[in-house]
Amino acid sequence: MLDLNNMKRSDFYYDLPQELIAQTPVEPRNASRLLKVDRQTGECAHAHFYDLQKYLKPGDLLVVNDSRVLPARIYGEKADNGSFIEFLLVEQREENVWEILCRPGKKAKVGTRFVFGGGILSAVITDVLEDGNRIARFECEKCSFFSTLDKIGQMPLPPYITEKLKDKERYQTVYSNELGSSAAPTAGLHFTKEQMKEIEAMGVNIGYVTLHVGLGTFRPVKEDKVLDHKMHREHYELPKRTADLINQTKANGGRVIAVGTTSCRTLESVATFFGEIKPCEGYTDIFIYPGYEFKVLDGLITNFHLPESTLIMLVSAFLGYDNTMNAYKTAVEEKYRFFSFGDSMFIS
Repeated sequence: MLDLNNMKRSDFYYDLPQELIAQTPVEPRNASRLLKVDRQTGECAHAHFYDLQKYLKPGDLLVVNDSRVLPARIYGEKADNGSFIEFLLVEQREENVWEILCRPGKKAKVGTRFVFGGGILSAVITDVLEDGNRIARFECEKCSFFSTLDKIGQMPLPPYITEKLKDKERYQTVYSNELGSSAAPTAGLHFTKEQMKEIEAMGVNIGYVTLHVGLGTFRPVKEDKVLDHKMHREHYELPKRTADLINQTKANGGRVIAVGTTSCRTLESVATFFGEIKPCEGYTDIFIYPGYEFKVLDGLITNFHLPESTLIMLVSAFLGYDNTMNAYKTAVEEKYRFFSFGDSMFIS
């Protein structure tokens, strides 16, 4: 029995064989497996993502995150001596000014200049933050910053993926549109454009939100007590059309189903901040863990997450702790594929 007042990080541990961590995406996208879990009973059923329509009803609403991943990892050299440097873009502060992670950090002192892509992009370190991250001001020789980044940047794949990605677009959802994430909203990677058309044709609406996924999504929970953990901050936007669709769906008795923990966090943040769903944008550091009372969600499509992560805690809050740990045990036994390029769950 989970003690809600004294939750430990170790409560959310499960044993995962290394070979179940997916290193490459499946083809086609929706050929991935789907574990359908009943939120009330915890009962599990095995399917594939292309079977999703069987579990949807006319009048339902899928809410997806249309954030697009930046090719945020760039390799360059120190301008004065050519020594190697790696930058990872974390958050845009203003035009051409970014918070970055870099290694080796000892080279990146204030005032140091670096060049990338043979000189088509350069950067000067303007500040060193308390956590060791840097602030860098970029200059482009010819093109815009983002088009230059598209030429020379690499996808910031999670550390547990060791194989090189052959096609950058496989770490983007087919509906990605708003550039700004440091990691993909991976629950949406399973959709094909054709399946989305089929879903809409059966009377299911699709609404879009934007939450730019930060690198904090990969940061492990270090505190033993769950309630001592501090969440990272991420920028979100909920447009009017989606807000209207959510309110109409609720009024008509339909289900609001979040595709991914990022869509979930966006909707629950807005409902928590304002007491209603309305068009807005801002920053959220909402931390959802068992005991949280959901205000919007009726269903959740999500991948399988790391042990002891804030994401498995969010799933446990929605599905229930015992049901979640049992579902993960089932997924391991049935050799589902885990994490970013892995299989998915549909909880309703």
